[in-house]
Amino acid sequence: MKSIKNLRIAVDGESGSGKSYGSKIIAKKYKCFVLNSGLAYRYASYLIIKHKPKKKIIFLKKKFKKLNYKKITKIKLHSENISLHVANLATIKNVRNIIKSWQRKIILRNPRIVVEGRDSANVILKKNPKFDIAFYFDCSLKKSAYRRYIDIKKEVPLKKVLQNLRKRRIKDRNRKHSALKKHKKAVLIRSDLLSKQKMILKMSKEIDKFIGKNIINGNI
Repeated sequence: MKSIKNLRIAVDGESGSGKSYGSKIIAKKYKCFVLNSGLAYRYASYLIIKHKPKKKIIFLKKKFKKLNYKKITKIKLHSENISLHVANLATIKNVRNIIKSWQRKIILRNPRIVVEGRDSANVILKKNPKFDIAFYFDCSLKKSAYRRYIDIKKEVPLKKVLQNLRKRRIKDRNRKHSALKKHKKAVLIRSDLLSKQKMILKMSKEIDKFIGKNIINGNI
């Protein structure tokens, strides 16, 4: 199939829902830059835990001003300690604004991009530029907890991981700023009911449909 110049894909969902895997595979398949918003927030928590700054907002503004995304992809950020810290940090409006500003710079430099997070469709790619396609990942708490348990190499008991994940989901859904919710135009991906192959196939069909329509309309 022919391609198009601009392709902006929003992928949202809860922790351990499989959205990172889906984003990574789709980005590779359609030659898109992949921006994992969760890593940015985890990196912010990592910095605060490590340096313990007195003025966190000023500190983070400096750290994110010229931050190279590739740098944070090489750091181990999926620990339970960071997970617990970031759940609270992500509720702070000024922190979200710092990271949002940093994200937008990357988005504007990459017309073909997959933005993964919890507010990609509703906030980050809401407009100027707006997402072309949006997906929302949903998964049972038990399956999500087991995935996180494997991600952290079983360093924390599964029961504890499940408890922490349950708390994180409640915070994400009920926080005052950029609460997690499915965009009305997002395609639902139930990763606990689909195999990895079927999950990618469902996403690919939606993307191919969008590309096909744009090629017919001459938007190449």
